[in-house]
Amino acid sequence: METWKKTLQQIGVVAGLALIILGAFTRMDFGYDFHWAVLWEVNPTYKEVFGYWLLRGLVVTVQISLISAAVALVLGTLLGIARLSTFKPLRGFATAYVEFFRNTPLLVQLFFWYFAFPVALPESASAFLYRHNFEFWAATGGLSIYTASFIAEVVRAGIQAIPRGHLEAAAASGLHRLQTLRFVILPQAFRIIIPPLGSEFLNNMKNSSLAMTIGVADLCWQAQQIESFTFRGFEATTAATVIYLSLSLLISLVMNSVNHHLTIGDQRPLSFFDRALGAAVRPLAIGAGAGWRVMRRVWPPPARRRSPKVEEALYISSGKQILARLWRLGIVAGRLVFVLLLLLLLAALGKVLWSFNWGVIAANLRALLIWTFPRPTGGEIFLGLGGLALSIVLAAISLTVSFGLGLAAGLGRLSRHAFVSTPSILYIELIRGNPLIMVIFWVYFFSPILTGMQIDVFWSATIAFTVFSGAYLAEIVRAGVSAIPHGQMEAAVSSGLSYIKAMRLVILPQALKIMIPAIVGQFIALFKDTSLAYIIGVFELTTVAQTINNRLMIYPFEIYTTIAVLYFVCCYAMSDVARRLERKYSPDKRVQAPRMA
Repeated sequence: METWKKTLQQIGVVAGLALIILGAFTRMDFGYDFHWAVLWEVNPTYKEVFGYWLLRGLVVTVQISLISAAVALVLGTLLGIARLSTFKPLRGFATAYVEFFRNTPLLVQLFFWYFAFPVALPESASAFLYRHNFEFWAATGGLSIYTASFIAEVVRAGIQAIPRGHLEAAAASGLHRLQTLRFVILPQAFRIIIPPLGSEFLNNMKNSSLAMTIGVADLCWQAQQIESFTFRGFEATTAATVIYLSLSLLISLVMNSVNHHLTIGDQRPLSFFDRALGAAVRPLAIGAGAGWRVMRRVWPPPARRRSPKVEEALYISSGKQILARLWRLGIVAGRLVFVLLLLLLLAALGKVLWSFNWGVIAANLRALLIWTFPRPTGGEIFLGLGGLALSIVLAAISLTVSFGLGLAAGLGRLSRHAFVSTPSILYIELIRGNPLIMVIFWVYFFSPILTGMQIDVFWSATIAFTVFSGAYLAEIVRAGVSAIPHGQMEAAVSSGLSYIKAMRLVILPQALKIMIPAIVGQFIALFKDTSLAYIIGVFELTTVAQTINNRLMIYPFEIYTTIAVLYFVCCYAMSDVARRLERKYSPDKRVQAPRMA
């Protein structure tokens, strides 16, 4: 019921946004001449209908999202299982993969795959890639690798949530490890992880907007193209925002329906959306079943030559032992092959590191860390501070301010008064349903239309990150406050405390302990997201690296590897703090994770 309530709220957000656009932007004077017909009329200069450009961008966005989600689901499932393996080399490789790719920004990874990776290949291979739509596949592959690291943690958590007794019962019934994984563990784990898996698919769709940074003509890129051709960026970006919200709503509807059908335990009556989705899928299932029956009649299975009893006796006497031996030999052979491949990978990485031009890294390390501080060269703020230091400052300011915003929005969403909860819900769902890059565009490009003044790029990025992070912190606050028993508030109010005092002195101090790990995790995400300030020219770490790479031209591998390591070191240190806090405030520290072969 809660999931469908949230979905209805998201529908209300889309409808409310459409009404605001229709009512406010068509009837109020903002000092800007709105011309919405640019989206559907034929442009007299270019003879184009620019709304079609958005539709083409939508197709590309959907393609990237679907392909990357499918690849990430398979890869993330394998990595999640590998992280619980008793085979240490496999577990170590999976852990290293997950920790590295989760703790480096997606934008940096896309730059690495597009600019640096082809440099390490032979010239003929690089030319082949660039002739075959390499931008699209670099974005799709990079997004798949990045999302898989998050799905791996979701799968691992789902497997750990299965009672250990289920594994023991499967082993006692004669199932070997692969059968246990296939028939016992994964079916239960996927039922558990449907909600967080839906969140990862939603994030994957929103992250696809970063494909525009390497030249992919997705929805976000097309909106910016319309702005460049017509100077009607407000209309184009508004349309793109509504489309992104609609995609988010569609993903939520599908995942909520899947979650409803796969929920273990109490099954509530099917909702309208469940019945509609079932009606759409049922003809496909009926057709597939009929096709299978026809195939069985046209190509019937070969007749048995032995009676079932004879075959069963033969299987018990000899076949089972042979299969067991082959299974053990296969495991040993597979482990040897994996170790060999892992050694080859490490050797290749060692060769690459050995061939690095470490002099280039040493010569530019200071610029990557602090840029020109304390000697500004132009209009930089903070005495020319930039690079990694400015990324940290940007994240710290944004998180500090956004905590107050998130606290107000989170408590407002829990309010019983509609005039308080409705604006909070509208703000949270609107921001969370759009990519961060769209929020940055709104603040930087369109705030002058509404405010009449141009904001510095640093403060534009800070405002965008604050607004974006505040929406996510609001959900953290709401979850933390909701986790406190309702009797605590009733006891505080009955003792004479007002609502504000009860919240400040009783509820929030307890909820804060629950929220601390999630807040640290949000700071890590915000620190990685500072790389997107590159879009508007803030001289944080990614922008400085791109500037240096454009100047040197021939060392992208060294430059992007260096900033990836810098991001990783900072994020991993903060992740370790988050893990320690989570263990400290965990209500149950005795849970043992099941181990997989």
